[in-house]
Amino acid sequence: MRITTFSFLIYLLLIACQKIGDKEKAQRPNVLFILVDDLGFMDLSCTGSQYYETPNIDQIAKQGMIFTQGYAASRVCSPSRASIMTGKFTARHGITDWIGAKSGSDWRDHNRQDQLLPANYVHGMPKEDITLAETLKASGYVTFFAGKWHLGNEGSYPEDHGFDVNKGGWEVGSPNGGYFSPWVNPSLENTSDGENLSMRLAKETVNFIKANQDSSFFAFLSFYAVHGPIQTTSEKWNKYRKKAEESGIAENGYKMERVLPIRQVQDNPIYAGLVESMDDAVGVVLNSLKELGLEENTIVIFTSDNGGVASGDSFSTSNLPLRGGKGYQWEGGIREPYFIKVPWLKSGGSTSSAPVIGTDFYPTILDLVKIDPLPNQHIDGVSLMPLLEGKTIAERPLFWHYPHYGNQGGNPSSIIRENEWKLIHYWEYGTDELYNLETDPGEQQDVAESNPQIVNRLSNKLNSWLDEIKAELPAPDPEFNIRLAQQRHQQIVEELWPDLEKSRMEFLSKDFEPNEDWWGSKITED
Repeated sequence: MRITTFSFLIYLLLIACQKIGDKEKAQRPNVLFILVDDLGFMDLSCTGSQYYETPNIDQIAKQGMIFTQGYAASRVCSPSRASIMTGKFTARHGITDWIGAKSGSDWRDHNRQDQLLPANYVHGMPKEDITLAETLKASGYVTFFAGKWHLGNEGSYPEDHGFDVNKGGWEVGSPNGGYFSPWVNPSLENTSDGENLSMRLAKETVNFIKANQDSSFFAFLSFYAVHGPIQTTSEKWNKYRKKAEESGIAENGYKMERVLPIRQVQDNPIYAGLVESMDDAVGVVLNSLKELGLEENTIVIFTSDNGGVASGDSFSTSNLPLRGGKGYQWEGGIREPYFIKVPWLKSGGSTSSAPVIGTDFYPTILDLVKIDPLPNQHIDGVSLMPLLEGKTIAERPLFWHYPHYGNQGGNPSSIIRENEWKLIHYWEYGTDELYNLETDPGEQQDVAESNPQIVNRLSNKLNSWLDEIKAELPAPDPEFNIRLAQQRHQQIVEELWPDLEKSRMEFLSKDFEPNEDWWGSKITED
């Protein structure tokens, strides 16, 4: 009789332990990952902008840790996004340019007269990679994606790489049809004319969270904003036009960089309105977490995929004091807002100056939710948990590889950053630039000539790494014509630059009227 009673007690204890284990599994932290397209390091109030207003995103920074030297894995979108999903540097997974960009001899179709033919690259997320979403899904998470994907054609959509739900993700990287319904997106139906795209993506995210609030979820909100074409409402445009006017409108807004004019001031009221609309949408999602009682059990991550567009595209913003912008090899092209909020770590308002990068999100998330790491997958990332706990991580080199030209003015180059030193190798001439980011974060003083030993050491490390992973390289174009290249440059200086200054003043004019319905934000009756 004693043995039977004892056995029964053991059985009850086992059942209780199982229930506790199930409860802990069910209460695994949620993850909300917010990725903004083309948002620059200086495009938020909390990172120093005196023009744009981003109170909701600022709250993430205040309640979490700000990584002041957080980087995207690339200066353009698709490579950076693939690195977040795979935990690998771009040269390793092979997506080194935005998917759809021309390479090889096809590059000549642009008639730019560049010295090199850009390297070939992978045009879709490699199937052999186990994405962050797939890993979380295998561990019981319900997974959701909303917004910009741009990581492959049909067959390589979010649902093919671990996401249970996909709202708006397909091969196109810009908001086809604009930021106001009707848009053109087979993964996101139109329901109401004039609806704002950023807000719609936020509402889809909220609907998912509500439906899965009793499960552990991974929600990846990937805004199409603030990618061009930039659009806003007349109300927001007027708000920021007045703000620019009150601050004093600079006579000139651009200067000439090596290839293209580059914006020097943040005073574009259309872009400012687009930024604010995106921030409004972030606020809707954050408020839903609070209202549903999920705020204390949800990790919130916020970042961008590359620098703000200061040249090319819509010439939208300025990244000063950082040099360059989207597409550029300098800090303005790769330094990003990079915030991680982990409610139970109570690291709100703290900062870390350790250099971190987009590949680190994968192992960090696994560490935070207590899932075993996959070191053979997120090979180029490290967990940032120690930094979030107030400790340190080991020093390491960071690498970037962009053997391409873009339409923003950057050059084909590869980069290594180690401690305070950043070396840029240019493939056109085989030359190097060296910057001390501790004393010169704006990269105004190339100190390569006075530091030959550092250049040699970093150059050897960079070349060894590129050789090790068999990185694709650009090749000389035998049809390059220097005379035609000079003519093109002269045309940029004499025609494009003045046109940009003229457009800037038109956007700030009280009489500015882009069209009758402000890109669809005003719906007129028939």
